[in-house]
Amino acid sequence: MKIIPFRPGLAKYFRDLNLSWLEKYFYVENKDTELLENCENSIINKGGYIFFAEIDNEIVGCYSMIKLNDSIYELGKMAVDQSYQGQKIGQKLMLHGIAFAKSQNWKELILYSNTILEPAIHIYKKFGFRKVALEKDTPYARSNIKMQLVLY
Repeated sequence: MKIIPFRPGLAKYFRDLNLSWLEKYFYVENKDTELLENCENSIINKGGYIFFAEIDNEIVGCYSMIKLNDSIYELGKMAVDQSYQGQKIGQKLMLHGIAFAKSQNWKELILYSNTILEPAIHIYKKFGFRKVALEKDTPYARSNIKMQLVLY
């Protein structure tokens, strides 16, 4: 497996991988549509990043770093193709994301999730994310947990 950065031809994979899990566990919210339908404008052009997991020239996973300010990014839209789950691809993406954030000298990463996603929450904790207070107006209605990883 290799991890590759965003390029315009990969936007459809970012959208489709995320829509697949959203529709399986939740529903697509307005914020999701904004980020997924035009990820180049909504994430990349605003100072964010998107990376993909590739196996044998097939895109099997992704995640994004959404810029909140110069030193804090939201780790979001992490998804792995269902047929590739259980192969630790999500963990490899997480390792890449944390290393990338540190290489950029960011102070912290935050993420929003839902506690029904127990395997994901377990992975976040394994990598050092800790639960913090969830603001009243979260970006996503489905979010019932906010986690933070302090990098520096």
